[in-house]
Amino acid sequence: MELRQLRYAVAVADTRSFTRAAAQCYVAQSALSQQVKNLERELGVALFARTSRRVELTPAGHAFLPAARQCLEAAERAVTDAAAAVGEVRGRLAVGMIPTVVALDLPAVLQRFREHHPQVRVSLRVGSSDVMAREVAAGGLDVALLGLREGVRPRGVELRELGRQALVAVLPPDHGLAGRKRVWLRDLAGEVFADFPADSSGRAQSDHAFAAAGLEREVAYEVSSPELMLGLVGQGLAVALLAEEIAARSRAVRTVPVGDGPVRVEYLAWSGFNPSPATRAFLALLEAPSAPDLTG
Repeated sequence: MELRQLRYAVAVADTRSFTRAAAQCYVAQSALSQQVKNLERELGVALFARTSRRVELTPAGHAFLPAARQCLEAAERAVTDAAAAVGEVRGRLAVGMIPTVVALDLPAVLQRFREHHPQVRVSLRVGSSDVMAREVAAGGLDVALLGLREGVRPRGVELRELGRQALVAVLPPDHGLAGRKRVWLRDLAGEVFADFPADSSGRAQSDHAFAAAGLEREVAYEVSSPELMLGLVGQGLAVALLAEEIAARSRAVRTVPVGDGPVRVEYLAWSGFNPSPATRAFLALLEAPSAPDLTG
């Protein structure tokens, strides 16, 4: 059994096509098909059910695939660890981020990281804080930028606080409160809100603040995109609570500080269990005393 055979089999499983798998692996389809057949012959089982138009995993293929992936990941880690021993950082760095990061200019950070470690393949994923924290703990992400309400810290990950933002009221320009120097949650309780989906970390900050104040509110628009949220506010359909830096992306809204509003804390999260050389290099870059201001 060879690593290339495992790589080919995983590619076929992922693409559900020998043609696409061959293109992904930069090899002729006939050569890939032959290597997969050789692997099946050695194992004594068929990994794939094939027709002229469909390719599907067999029960044996489903059982084989997780261990095959682990073997490939272990082989890649062996290469990156060997390179790191002589001062060269290679491999991959999987980064997760919420769509409302303001405490760190991630594109600037990734540019500097690439300058120092050009052999590292960086992938970027956008999602919710709770999901990404679990993925960091499980090893699916190497690092993640999270936004959580005060007092909430996810388990199973290491955390470094990056910044805190008091959320402001985001209002249509002609709103009756838009000219105020400060408002309170009770002033906003009767408004129609746009906010992040229920049960998400982004939503929890505002929900907890209203509940702690003994107030209820109506969230009529649940969206995942802060740009869409700002658009709804700009059209006069709703109000919102966002970080000042996020609201500043739109000229069609007005912002007012909220005296008893929620505070969001941004964290950098990573797993303390055997971090990869690329992860350690990324953390070192952010901790370097000579690093410039990376908040944008």
